[in-house]
Amino acid sequence: MTAFVIDYDIREPRRLQRVHREMCRHAAPLEYSVFLLVGGEAAKARCLAALADIIEPDEDDMRCYPLPARGYQARIGRASLPEGIVWTGLPAGLA
Repeated sequence: MTAFVIDYDIREPRRLQRVHREMCRHAAPLEYSVFLLVGGEAAKARCLAALADIIEPDEDDMRCYPLPARGYQARIGRASLPEGIVWTGLPAGLA
């Protein structure tokens, strides 16, 4: 199983809402325009194909980055969850 970070910068507000709704069907939001997609190449291809029908390539920017299976993890800034609470939304192979 692979994980991908997908983010976007959409110029037009209405199109931005459509992209956000479509992304929520495929991946977990980390920030408003940053998502975590857990799945294989086929899941990534389905997600990006659905978004290709919505975005305007000349105006919008979308990026997809694969995450390494055992990459370095660090957080900078204030914790998003209270101390003692651990998010276990990732599959065991990626956590």
